[in-house]
Amino acid sequence: MSEIRDQVYWMQTIPEPTPEPLVGHVDVDVAVVGAGFTGLSTAYHVKQAEPSTTVAVFDAESVGFGASGRNGGFNMTLFGLTMPVTAVRFGKAKAKEAHLYMERAVDTTRDLIEDLELDCDYEHTGFLRVATSEKYEKRIRHDVKFARDLGLTGIDWLDADELADEVRSPLYRGAWWEPRCGILNPAKLSFAWAGVLRDLGVAIYEGTPITDIRPGDPKAILTTPQGAVTASKVVLATNAYSHLIRPMRFKQAPVWTHIVMTEPLDDRLAEIGWENRQGIEDARDLVHYYRLTADNRLVMGGRDVSIAYGENMDRDLNEATFRSLEKDTIDTFPSLEGVRFTHRWGGPVSVTLDMAPAIGFLGDRQIAYSIGALGHGVSLTHLNGATLADLVLERDTDLTDVFFVDRRIVPFPPEPLRFAVSQAIRGYLRAEDRLYDPKP
Repeated sequence: MSEIRDQVYWMQTIPEPTPEPLVGHVDVDVAVVGAGFTGLSTAYHVKQAEPSTTVAVFDAESVGFGASGRNGGFNMTLFGLTMPVTAVRFGKAKAKEAHLYMERAVDTTRDLIEDLELDCDYEHTGFLRVATSEKYEKRIRHDVKFARDLGLTGIDWLDADELADEVRSPLYRGAWWEPRCGILNPAKLSFAWAGVLRDLGVAIYEGTPITDIRPGDPKAILTTPQGAVTASKVVLATNAYSHLIRPMRFKQAPVWTHIVMTEPLDDRLAEIGWENRQGIEDARDLVHYYRLTADNRLVMGGRDVSIAYGENMDRDLNEATFRSLEKDTIDTFPSLEGVRFTHRWGGPVSVTLDMAPAIGFLGDRQIAYSIGALGHGVSLTHLNGATLADLVLERDTDLTDVFFVDRRIVPFPPEPLRFAVSQAIRGYLRAEDRLYDPKP
């Protein structure tokens, strides 16, 4: 944990965790495995719906240790890869349903932060998906039209001149503009959530890996290194770590995304503009995502992903990708030439083979799971927590009726084929990005 904390800027803005692992036996109504946004939100929504329900959250490391403490900090509407890709896989009606779910997810996350006064440097700044080549411009224009043809609103095209009034880069040709997006400090948000849950009576056991899970009648049994848990319902909020759980082994795979961060930009921002501080992505398959922090550091992430073999979860650092991201930062904003980069880090995200999220149950509906946030999960995981709460409380709601609940998941093959398939998919995405924009 200390090594990760030294790398990740966000984690350095919160108190150092002091894990209190489970020792002995605890019996609860709902056991949540994983103390990221999915698990924290699930616990909150269970307690809100039925306050008498006993809930405990378990994490092998600490609250927000995984993607929830290391991501780019975008509260945004992206579901899967893009809306047209979702339509190809599931049909246009479900692509629209997915986007409406994500609009609700963004609003829910923002409202929870405001209503519960969660201290996380939240700013509702909007989102720009920028075109950096002629082919990417055509792609984004097509996607804007696609959204409008589905009857969706709140998405517009900005031409180059309109975009230059917002943020200036020699690479920009125009952008998808969507006001429904926010930026935040994800580690602060995780830390704030933990405080809220403890006040509600939710027990959080950090430093407590779950080493075995067995369904049971009437209760499931979860084993830890120093104790055991019995629970009527179990939620696997493990996302990118889910393949380490035997029944989840082939449902998803982790890939690692990487981030670099500059020193505070101060006066250097004047030439760029960016006064409205929007979150920005480009239109690549392996996207760049970037934004400003509360103290005007620039966070630049993406460009490529790392893949691990089998159960290896040690791919956070990628020197080649870090160097490329630092170069990409200067190519995007040449006035930042000479800026000092202060932080580099990475983290795993959960990817399904068909590139879409999934929520479901294992076996007899005693154990629920959520996977496949694909690196855009801040908003998705918060609303998925409400969906999971309804599922484990056996409530039929509009959330439990969405198409990706209990959907069929296309499984990954076992190793070594899983690794080969993942490499092939990454190779295709890299090749298409080179085709759309040949610049190195």
